[in-house]
Amino acid sequence: MSRSTGGPRQSDQVAEAVSTASELLEVLWGRGQEAAPTGPVSPSQLRALLVIEQHEGANLRTLGEVLGSRASSLSRLCDRMEAMGLVVRSPSPTSRREVELRLGRRGHTVLDEYRALRTREVGSVLERMDPSDVLMLAEGLSAFRAAVTGCPGAVENAPAESRRGHVTDRA
Repeated sequence: MSRSTGGPRQSDQVAEAVSTASELLEVLWGRGQEAAPTGPVSPSQLRALLVIEQHEGANLRTLGEVLGSRASSLSRLCDRMEAMGLVVRSPSPTSRREVELRLGRRGHTVLDEYRALRTREVGSVLERMDPSDVLMLAEGLSAFRAAVTGCPGAVENAPAESRRGHVTDRA
């Protein structure tokens, strides 16, 4: 079901506004990232951690499908993340040729810290906005998330808790 938003021109303007807002969010989130108590992780590592959290116990193939990356690149990425204590690889109980990926204790800590940093940065901006604008933003973002979760190949119909870290860009 699609709704008319005033024609393709207005739709393009909205898409551009959302893209610009996304870029600003990246800047906001990056402000405290280097100062995280657990130390910095690369954007590729952060995306991988978010996917592993969402697909706990997944193998490299699943990680590659979600991130759109090659297995060889992901294997090296996981080597580095395992050495840092971010992920734990264990043999699959169903196949001797596969390993399962799970977040390590440090991986959970990193994601918790990044979410807290992001929430604090976004919260400081929201405090400067008019309350009615914040309400409209919340309603619009809820509708946006509902549209994304209804798209084939997007976030599966998983509980909201597991979708919070969904990642669609590449490693």
